[in-house]
Amino acid sequence: MPETQSAVGTDSIAAAAARLREAAATGIPAAPVRDLIGPDDVQAAYAVQLRLTAERIEAGATVVGRKIGLTSVAVQEQLGVDQPDFGILFDDMEYADGAVVPAGAVLQPRIEAEIAFVLGADLAEGPLDAAQVREAVDHAVAAIEICGSRVADWDISFGDTVADNASAGGYVLGTQRVPLTEFDPVAAEMTMTVDGETVSTGSGAACLGDPVNAVVWLARQARELGAPLRAGQVILSGALGPMRPVLPGAAVHATVTGLGTVSVTFSE
Repeated sequence: MPETQSAVGTDSIAAAAARLREAAATGIPAAPVRDLIGPDDVQAAYAVQLRLTAERIEAGATVVGRKIGLTSVAVQEQLGVDQPDFGILFDDMEYADGAVVPAGAVLQPRIEAEIAFVLGADLAEGPLDAAQVREAVDHAVAAIEICGSRVADWDISFGDTVADNASAGGYVLGTQRVPLTEFDPVAAEMTMTVDGETVSTGSGAACLGDPVNAVVWLARQARELGAPLRAGQVILSGALGPMRPVLPGAAVHATVTGLGTVSVTFSE
């Protein structure tokens, strides 16, 4: 995040948060919030996210990790930005491998397959470089991210998605846990199917050249914001291939070489 201050006032930030909060509570997607905070004001967008995060924690939710988005250069160019973004993972967002996601649990669901890292040590001090991140990772695991947007028709700018918790909805972790001494994230190949049809393919190199690079970026941003990454947290490092929409009843299956498989089904 840049150090420049936002020109967006607190009333506009509060109004944007209220719009997204109502969409989440009612299950009815809302209009974009860029009319309130601008399409690319990074500080304002994260201010909205921070306000909504604080409200969820106050209501009893627990932060269990982070998700990294916009790790693809093509998607960054599409939204006119030159950096990834991140959102918060809460304890009620995880689904077990093979679980069924209830209808309406995630608004306008779309799916991505990626590599998740579970930290075995804090990333709060030191250079927070790739070597330190690798040392801090306890294991990697195949993951499906269930993206969801509180913004109608996914009509999002950078500001909209950041404010909306980086369009986070839920996630599923596989059961095969592999330390980085036995797994090369860059070389990993991903295939994702919906109802047996391949809908997305990619590799670790598609995620900022190396999914570990995405975690380096996140660790530094998190520390700068005063909420460093902690041992035990789950880090969704970014999609290895294109995001795809899913319909009710869809059965999703992803394979990441070296990490096995992970699956989830969406109820009718």
